[in-house]
Amino acid sequence: MAAKKKAKLEATTKATTARAPARRKTPRKVEAGTTGLDPQACVAPATRDARAELPAQGEAREDVTELVERIQIEGGVVVGSYIEPLGGHPTVVAVLPIDKVAPTPFQRDLSETHHKRLAEVIQKTGRFLDPLIAITAPEGGFWTPNGRHRLAAMQRLGAKAITALVIPDREIAWQILALNTEKAHNLKERSLEVIRIYRGLLDEDASRPEEGFSFYLEDPALVTLGVCYEREPRFAGGAYHPILRRVEQFSSGPIREAIAVHERRAKLTLDLEAKVAAAVAKLKERGLTSPYLRSFVVARINPLRWIKGDLPPAEQVLEQMRDRAARFDISKVKQEDLARAGGAPDEEA
Repeated sequence: MAAKKKAKLEATTKATTARAPARRKTPRKVEAGTTGLDPQACVAPATRDARAELPAQGEAREDVTELVERIQIEGGVVVGSYIEPLGGHPTVVAVLPIDKVAPTPFQRDLSETHHKRLAEVIQKTGRFLDPLIAITAPEGGFWTPNGRHRLAAMQRLGAKAITALVIPDREIAWQILALNTEKAHNLKERSLEVIRIYRGLLDEDASRPEEGFSFYLEDPALVTLGVCYEREPRFAGGAYHPILRRVEQFSSGPIREAIAVHERRAKLTLDLEAKVAAAVAKLKERGLTSPYLRSFVVARINPLRWIKGDLPPAEQVLEQMRDRAARFDISKVKQEDLARAGGAPDEEA
């Protein structure tokens, strides 16, 4: 009897100490005035001609000579440069021909409402005070990973040129989720941006390991959901994101292999959604109403609620949920059950 109690205690202890899903780390507060460069150290040499170089400060700095030449060739004008004060990286301030600037091809879709509102504000003030971030595009011109709505607003106003902070390092383009703060992303926008970034990475070099891009992609579940949204734009991903983020991890294998795994999981997720949607339709036919019908069904069929310790593979979870959704018994659901439900509303994308 004592042996059974000891085994049960050990199992409970192991379950409660199982690895929790990774969470985004918030930077610790640092003592004021202890990080980066002081103002005098941020001064860069004049960049009036293409021969200007930035001085080495500690580690070797990127040379902006080619960048300055490129700006001039594209018809832009360099108006200054500086060493940015946190990481010590060179930044060129330029005025670029607006027709030479385009959003990176893998970011979220343009919001008509947001860019029109920005155009109204810019027109009223008569000033454009928030420069884009720009990098050189592979085949000419410039890309902006941060500023699509500001660019569209200026284009709407018929502007000839636009100010930009031009960065020598093109890798900044992949950091779009971290940079794009001018309009909050919803889940659909984040997922579509991530899968577009992913496909851009596949085009560049598909042999690199997926886990090496975790900073850019943020969450492996967003890759799977991105594929779902590509295939079904009206997909309600909010109900499935909490489950996928618990069972998906970035792979150590090359992204050309990892994408196939995400696509397989996306198919399973869409198959599951079809079964869940059928159950939701039957609940509505019975006269049951709630903005959380889909989340209610998903919660009822979610096996992770009862699992302690190590979680099963994502494919196993999705297949099990799909089979449970197909057998979902709507006769046992009461309106008061729905009143206690929560989660992502059905219409949330």
